[in-house]
Amino acid sequence: MAVSTNPGPVIALAGNPNVGKSTVFNALTNLRQHTGNWPGKTVATARGTYTYHGQTYDLVDLPGTYSLRPGSAEEEVTRDYLLSGEADVTLVVADATCLERNLALVLQILEIAWPVVLCVNLLDEAAKKHIEVDLALLQQRLGCPVVGAAARGGRGLDALRQALEDAALHPQPRPEGTAPCLGGCAGCGERRAAAAMAQAAEIAREAVTLDDEKAHRRDRALDRLLTSKATGIPAMLLLLAGVLWLTMVGANVPSELLSKLLMGWQEPLRGALQAANAPWWLEGALVDGMYRTVAWVVSVMLPPMAIFFPLFTLLEDAGYLPRVAFNLDHFFQRSGAHGRQSLTMCMGLGCNACGVMGCRIIQSPRERLIAILTNSFMPCNGRLPTLIALISMFFVTGSGLWGSVTAAAALMGAIVLAVAMTLWSSRLLAATVLKGESSSFSLELPPYRAPQVGQVLVRSIFDRTLFVLGRAVAVAAPAGLLIWLAANVDIGGQSILLRLAGVLQPLGTLMGLDGFILLAFLLGFPANEIVVPCILMGYLSTGALTDYESLAQLHSLLAANGWTTATALCALLFTLFHFPCGTTCFTIWRETRSVKWTALAIALPTAVGICLCIAVHCICALVW
Repeated sequence: MAVSTNPGPVIALAGNPNVGKSTVFNALTNLRQHTGNWPGKTVATARGTYTYHGQTYDLVDLPGTYSLRPGSAEEEVTRDYLLSGEADVTLVVADATCLERNLALVLQILEIAWPVVLCVNLLDEAAKKHIEVDLALLQQRLGCPVVGAAARGGRGLDALRQALEDAALHPQPRPEGTAPCLGGCAGCGERRAAAAMAQAAEIAREAVTLDDEKAHRRDRALDRLLTSKATGIPAMLLLLAGVLWLTMVGANVPSELLSKLLMGWQEPLRGALQAANAPWWLEGALVDGMYRTVAWVVSVMLPPMAIFFPLFTLLEDAGYLPRVAFNLDHFFQRSGAHGRQSLTMCMGLGCNACGVMGCRIIQSPRERLIAILTNSFMPCNGRLPTLIALISMFFVTGSGLWGSVTAAAALMGAIVLAVAMTLWSSRLLAATVLKGESSSFSLELPPYRAPQVGQVLVRSIFDRTLFVLGRAVAVAAPAGLLIWLAANVDIGGQSILLRLAGVLQPLGTLMGLDGFILLAFLLGFPANEIVVPCILMGYLSTGALTDYESLAQLHSLLAANGWTTATALCALLFTLFHFPCGTTCFTIWRETRSVKWTALAIALPTAVGICLCIAVHCICALVW
């Protein structure tokens, strides 16, 4: 993590997860921030600055945590930073709608840090739930400044800046009887944590007035629909199907326009190279190889990600994703995995690399590794276009709204199969190479909130979409060069591409495919989006990635090269279950620092895909 060179006061921002801490951070800094990992930790943080009354303040956003007793990397980072004394002021953000739980952390922080300012956030949400907080009484009981805020609407931010200025520039002495201590002796941490919980409950009873029935009426009604045994799973599947349908339908037009734009730049680039008297092989390698591959990846990958990630982040911001973990926790527990793996699995739908990085939320190293190794069983954004094309051409009849709805339902079925295989593979790992006891965890169901659309767009586009796209482009460019060389360099009168396809033909036949299809998956290792163009390049012997004008034209080309419904079914299964892309493999290695685990993450889904294809091919041969 970069160390700030700003000479102004440093403010540490702490709090439980889901209290609006990021909203306060963004509101104060106006998104003037940078992110990084803590030294030696895979824990992300953000730093930013803001200016008030001519003074610049450095704001350090600590990981969200429920306690300062180090049970996870996040809790350890937060505790160690507060103990380091680097911060001049500690700003703790609490949720007014569930203050008692938040106060336990506040009391722990007051023991080890001073001065402290408490921001009681989400007062607007509390008012809607008929919850009132006596801020003056809270300040009296805690002995530190307390400021009420509704950061989403900008309410209370000026008062908060003033309180932080007073604490940083004119700090008051620490109240008597609050000596810094956090578990320095055996059993001390447990006793003090228990005492903090009891004291938090006592203070909350005095400072908070609420009508319990009115306060939680809406959330309880929604939870009866979204988390009950009868309707929780069906509602989850419907929401996911809706997200997939919007992604499929919404990405078509922008993807086509982006493809025409980027592909249209090929000839000017070719003309510039010809004008510079570049040799034919350099022209082909740069234009037909590297540029065309990158253009294809961007045009196919960017529009779906730009739709899926914001929709996914909206569900996260609204408080629904923890309900997904709640619904699926039982299944993952029975598989010997961690309930939070359901969240990382859902992230894998957008990008497996993001899903792998998201596994940091799992504290147990064993269960985190299970989640990492099985994340690529979920079809990522790069595989969705191939799945959609195969489903639309071979398994869906009809067009218009009915056709798109049917295709979304079929895609949903494929994803349900992927979830089942994720659970099965997790169970396999937990029973073999990653044996151990399953850990329990406390799952917070945050209140439902209207998502902040503006911040969601910023976070999803910059933190996820562009990040993933950048990694994919970095891998796709050199891969395009290798693909062009394989298609245009001859050995003994045959291109390397044809020779490789011939080597893979026996395995392809056994799997109900052919050598060109398997080779296309190998060539698609840098980016799954180029699998279909690689198949066409092999069939048509074009020497470069080949586009198609419509699904009807693509269907005709595939049928002319021997594709049947059985071939399409096997291709669909191998699209679902094969080795992760280059970006994901690199991310797995970065997270595990192990060649062994990275190799297993590659081998496991590939072996599953090969076995399923062979089994389906044999069944289809008997039936048809």
